[in-house]
Amino acid sequence: MKQLLFDKKMCIFLCLGLTLLWVKSGYPQQEDVAKYPSRPITLIIPLLAGAPGDIAARLISKDAERILGQPIVPANKPGGATSIGVAAIAKAKPDGYTIGYGAHSGVFIGPLLEKLPYHPLKDLKPIMQFGNSLFSVGVRTDSPFKSFKDLTSYARQNPKKLTYASTGTTSMQYFVINQVFKKETVEVTHIPFKGSPEGHVSLLGGHIDFIVDTIVYPLVEAGKERTLLILNDQHTEEFPNIPILKDLGYDIPTPMILSIMGPRGIPDGIIKKLEDAFTKAMKEPGFIKGMKENLRFPILYRNSKDLSEYVTRGFETYEKILTEMGLVK
Repeated sequence: MKQLLFDKKMCIFLCLGLTLLWVKSGYPQQEDVAKYPSRPITLIIPLLAGAPGDIAARLISKDAERILGQPIVPANKPGGATSIGVAAIAKAKPDGYTIGYGAHSGVFIGPLLEKLPYHPLKDLKPIMQFGNSLFSVGVRTDSPFKSFKDLTSYARQNPKKLTYASTGTTSMQYFVINQVFKKETVEVTHIPFKGSPEGHVSLLGGHIDFIVDTIVYPLVEAGKERTLLILNDQHTEEFPNIPILKDLGYDIPTPMILSIMGPRGIPDGIIKKLEDAFTKAMKEPGFIKGMKENLRFPILYRNSKDLSEYVTRGFETYEKILTEMGLVK
């Protein structure tokens, strides 16, 4: 009988404890979700200000902040082929007030090539995708190279003479172009830059021979740069006449994303609010015009679930490739 009474008291005690725990943790979270956002949101951008990806992130954020009713404040954290900024996103407090631009190099390849303080599948929460980036091989318009074949033919006859820029040895574009150069048995000299703007300034100043970076359409439109090859695995309507990797016989996967991500652990209700706001922002005329006419980036939508699956597939694909090459750290 005493044992029965003890068991009943223990059951009541545990129930009360669980109830208090639920009240302490559940109610405030529900209240936070209901009030969210009640203050400005920081958007970490792992690129230099003025880079095409930076412009795209600011473009969609401008409309998203109007929908959310709070300012979205960009914070540029470039370096490490975007891994510095992506790490800052992953390690942010998961309350929805610090999110970021999920850059493909820092998501798909950087964490495999070096030890970083985050794992993209464990520490990041994909919120939505709003477009694709277009990486390319570009030269000045006065360059003697009219095609990518011209460039590789010269490089083969003149080992290490040509110089080129990228944003670092752990960037997606650096890895992809090096696989191409190995197939072509050519040697060129790599000069890493902290960000895209610095590389293009160096190209236009005649300090390097070509650049492997995002297409900067205003420079192409102004007749200052010429694009020889697009490092994507699918054709785009924006540049239908420029060859892509597969056109020249290069079968290299290139997962590219313009996306919004946050740290893992943000409440589902807040993720849904952010996803809805950025999704609505994609339909705004200003965003569409900026992407199509100014940046010439493809607009592509994936919701949180679909983007999570795409990121997992892309990361696992590169994990397999780099493991087979003995490059995984």
